[in-house]
Amino acid sequence: MSVTTMDLAVEGDRSRTAAAGLLWLSMALAAVAVISLGVGPAGLSVGRVLSILMAGPHSTDQPIGEVLIVWQVRMPRILMAALVGASLAVAGAVLQGLFRNPLADPGLVGVSSGAALGAVSTIVLGNTILAPMLAIFGAYGLPLMAFLGGLASTIVLYLIATRQGRTSVATMLLAGIALGAFAAAGTGVLIYISSEQQLRDITFWTLGGLSGSSWAKLAVSGPIMMLVIIAVPVLGRGLNAIVLGEAEAFHLGVSVQRMKRLAIFLVALATGAAVATSGVIGFVGIVVPHLLRLGMGADHRPLLPACALLGAILLLLADMAARTIVSPAELPIGIITALLGAPFFLWMLLKQRNLIDL
Repeated sequence: MSVTTMDLAVEGDRSRTAAAGLLWLSMALAAVAVISLGVGPAGLSVGRVLSILMAGPHSTDQPIGEVLIVWQVRMPRILMAALVGASLAVAGAVLQGLFRNPLADPGLVGVSSGAALGAVSTIVLGNTILAPMLAIFGAYGLPLMAFLGGLASTIVLYLIATRQGRTSVATMLLAGIALGAFAAAGTGVLIYISSEQQLRDITFWTLGGLSGSSWAKLAVSGPIMMLVIIAVPVLGRGLNAIVLGEAEAFHLGVSVQRMKRLAIFLVALATGAAVATSGVIGFVGIVVPHLLRLGMGADHRPLLPACALLGAILLLLADMAARTIVSPAELPIGIITALLGAPFFLWMLLKQRNLIDL
């Protein structure tokens, strides 16, 4: 059996359904983005938003206040939300394919906590121990530390949970809890020695939010997340093969070790960039891939780009809710995703409990 044949054997050929799904998701993302640009204390209709977008950021034909709101305040936030949601969703899909179970998620298995520890370390120690690194990398220092924290967590998790090509779901979840607790302990130490201003920044990372989005921050983390979103689909065939087991994937011509290294690198890069930008936002990576598998099947080739689209839509909707529920104040977006994602995870855990071998 060739890899191509095996790809379709995963759950039948749903190529037409997948193509239609990608088209609808693309249109839905565009619609949600336009609506989101109009949501806020200074509400704008869809028509006004479209007029301002078509006029451009330097238009003198539109009210200058509305132009500034759309292009300088809300546009970078919308783009950031879309990229963070897409990055977390594809990271979750890759982890689930790599571990061959639907319960893997960067926020649940300690990857996001590791990335957050790296980011918090930069906040607290950026003027002391980590000052030489920040002098070299500048604005990229915080995303770099978040990436390294996420990478370390992903590697440790894989080494602990995988044995002889097989991954124990229970071991993965327990190892994720331990890694998350270790990262939380490290964060607690940093909180203890932090200043009042640093403590405010750390609170932002632990709750998650997009209120600090700007074109400058987007220029730093945006290209990293975009790179991951573009690169991840190359893993589709390999993830399809590894569903059958690592030995079977090797016999089908897949370079398993190379694919695993690339998958771990991309997951850490996506999670690190997302956490460095928005703090810890959980459950996106578990909800989105599972919903899409119900309609599109388990073929990772269309699933990965679909996860990017639906992840972006989900986080844009969560961001709109965060901006409106307690308006004019703003609710941390991590609270919104946790309120929606935690019951979903419990439902999935109950559904999969016969697979958990303690």
